Amino acid sequence: MKTIDDFNFQDKKALIRVDFNVPLDKDFNVTDTSRIEAATPTILKVLEDGGSAILMSHLGRPKGKVNPDMSLSHISEKVSEIVGVQVKFVEDCVGEAVEKAASELENGEVLLLENLRFYSEEEAGDETFSEQLSKLGDIYVNDAFGTAHRAHASTTIVAKFFPGKKCFGYLLAKEIKAIEKVMQTGEKPVTAILGGAKVSSKITIIENILDKVDHLIVGGGMTYTFIKAQGGQIGDSICEDDKMDLALEILKQAETKGVKVHLPVDVLAANKFSNDADTQFVGVDEIPEGWQGLDVGPQTLENFKEVLAVSKTILWNGPVGVFEMENFAKGTIAIGNFIDEATQNGAFSLVGGGDSVAAVKQFGFQEKVSYVSTGGGAMLESLEGRTLPGIAAILD
Repeated sequence: MKTIDDFNFQDKKALIRVDFNVPLDKDFNVTDTSRIEAATPTILKVLEDGGSAILMSHLGRPKGKVNPDMSLSHISEKVSEIVGVQVKFVEDCVGEAVEKAASELENGEVLLLENLRFYSEEEAGDETFSEQLSKLGDIYVNDAFGTAHRAHASTTIVAKFFPGKKCFGYLLAKEIKAIEKVMQTGEKPVTAILGGAKVSSKITIIENILDKVDHLIVGGGMTYTFIKAQGGQIGDSICEDDKMDLALEILKQAETKGVKVHLPVDVLAANKFSNDADTQFVGVDEIPEGWQGLDVGPQTLENFKEVLAVSKTILWNGPVGVFEMENFAKGTIAIGNFIDEATQNGAFSLVGGGDSVAAVKQFGFQEKVSYVSTGGGAMLESLEGRTLPGIAAILD
């Protein structure tokens, strides 16, 4: 696996695919800079070697049309501030003006290209567009894990124009290693916590990880499909009736493979989907009509705590309750604390997938786990066992 450390960038132009798809407020201020910060070490390595960096990214979903609200010009000052170098900006990403700006770039300088997705050719993985991009640099660096699952021009196709001169940036290399640690090389026992609303959205992950884990903790809305399938009373809780046979099949597969599945035994039930609902703790299979489970209960947390305390490798994907409402966030916060304790005791912990990452950020656990993945869809596809095109293109 070639990383940025395998190259010296002295007098070289690095064409770096970053993921600067960052949130902006109505005044176009960046409201979360973590993706820019995550790419900074890769950019600085190029500059410190005595080279220059040409950054390409998308922002939002302009669908192949120029949209001034999604221009990367809005973030160039913030990138300058974080990287510590005044970033130059060019109002296009291919063509003569861009090639001129790239050719005039001096060692130690950084050039940010305009939004790649202003061209429909980017998402189409167009070869001619990819070749135009390739003219801008000497070495191609992919550091955008968040888009590594897309065979787009800048993430995958462009790599073929850099035989022997392509590598992973620090961020992407770290993501690959973190997933490998959970899925292949992790110290046992390995525990996966899968939360979220639906079994259907996690089924491929569950099927793929049953061969890799010792414990599977199930939480969140998909709990109730498992419980109802086993004959439990779940009141008005969310349930995929058409996935109940699948839930039973998963439990059977897990038993065959020697994987212990841990389902909630009690829940915090509410009489409406609202933070100010009336609540009561009940058995997970004894939820009254008109009530719905919105968080896990105290006995469940005790059970989960015991499992996590002995785990050496932990994957957390999905909250165990409706953490967006304060009264139903306690379970998810407790899971974060248990993982924090396990990590302090030497476990490796990886958090990935949109909602769990949002929860980790909201409750301040970023520094308390081993690694927080930056790529939602890419992370999930990796866990499903797929080879991501953006990764394959570098390894090719």
